[in-house]
Amino acid sequence: MRARTSTVLAASLVLALAAGPLAAPAFAAPPSSSASATSTPGHGTDVLDEAALRAAVDAVPNQYATAALVRVGATGETWRGSGGVRDLAGERPALVNARFRAGSVTKVVTAATVLRLAAEGRVDLDAPVQRYLPGLFTPQFRPIGVRQLLNHTSGIQAGDGLGDDFAEAYAHRFDTLTPQRVAQSAIAKGPEFDPGTRQHYLNINYTVLGLLIEKVTGRTYAAEATRLVLRPAGMRDTYFPGTDPRIRGPHNRGYQKVAGPDGTTKLVDVTEWNQADRWAAGDMISTTADLERLLTELFSERIVPQPQLEEMFTTPAGLPEATRSAGLEYKKVGDQILWGKSGSRYGYSALIGGTRDLSRTLVHSVNSTDAKSAERNPVIDGITAAALK
Repeated sequence: MRARTSTVLAASLVLALAAGPLAAPAFAAPPSSSASATSTPGHGTDVLDEAALRAAVDAVPNQYATAALVRVGATGETWRGSGGVRDLAGERPALVNARFRAGSVTKVVTAATVLRLAAEGRVDLDAPVQRYLPGLFTPQFRPIGVRQLLNHTSGIQAGDGLGDDFAEAYAHRFDTLTPQRVAQSAIAKGPEFDPGTRQHYLNINYTVLGLLIEKVTGRTYAAEATRLVLRPAGMRDTYFPGTDPRIRGPHNRGYQKVAGPDGTTKLVDVTEWNQADRWAAGDMISTTADLERLLTELFSERIVPQPQLEEMFTTPAGLPEATRSAGLEYKKVGDQILWGKSGSRYGYSALIGGTRDLSRTLVHSVNSTDAKSAERNPVIDGITAAALK
């Protein structure tokens, strides 16, 4: 049997807040916000800091976010809260049941779909992906195991997108770039490194997994992910939009902070956006309730059988610095190991995470005004710190 290592150490999930405040954007923020919360106490000792959680969502809207939806669970307790506004046109409070772009949280669903197919004997995780997708890869590529796609050790380079910065991407936001073209552009660049020798987190791994799912099943990625994951998890308000740029159903508007040449800042509405190029790596639209269901049902072994589920809690062998597994990432907070996944698209930031035994869980959607920035968002940091303290 192939030797593998389970993870036990990582950097803290709760990092220091940004060193200094951002310049206030040049827009008139709504004069008031609405925050709501519900708490369900259990029979044990209360561990959730409700005051800190309320303060975290009450801080919205501000220059960092326009809305925040939060769901926290601890042994014997649950907390649900929301803050902010539905849009900048008025003062209507944020919709608590809003759909939003979940970004790379989609990868959790894609990984679970592949692992379900592995449990059914239709995919061999040790087999090279070239066996399932003949003709896609050039001879430059060594055999890439399906597991190496799942844990980002494939060595495939990033595929092309529709822009190198926000302005260019925004100009093409209604254009369609197919997953097939993304994969072909990545493979044309040749390998970045030999499979299994490094871990490099890239969307392309999950784009190729989406193609594998379709090849193996003869059905669309969306159909198989719905059949094998969304439906068993009870995720009734989650869907894959394809080339539709809209968010169907109730939703809070998303905005991107943009600096002008004169130094002023404005918020640009980025709610409508064709996400076809993100596909199995990041196009899912969901709700916090559905993502909480995904987390709890998945970790409870009710979606992926236990032998295959271990792949989601195991990092690649021989790479001690690796923090990513099949669809998840781990971090150590105090004496807790938390497994989860974050995701972002312009205007929207999402996260699911929890301890493996579900004694602590966190799901949030934050309408970040700079969701793709490498800088930390104080609203998200505040929510995370309050939920995990």
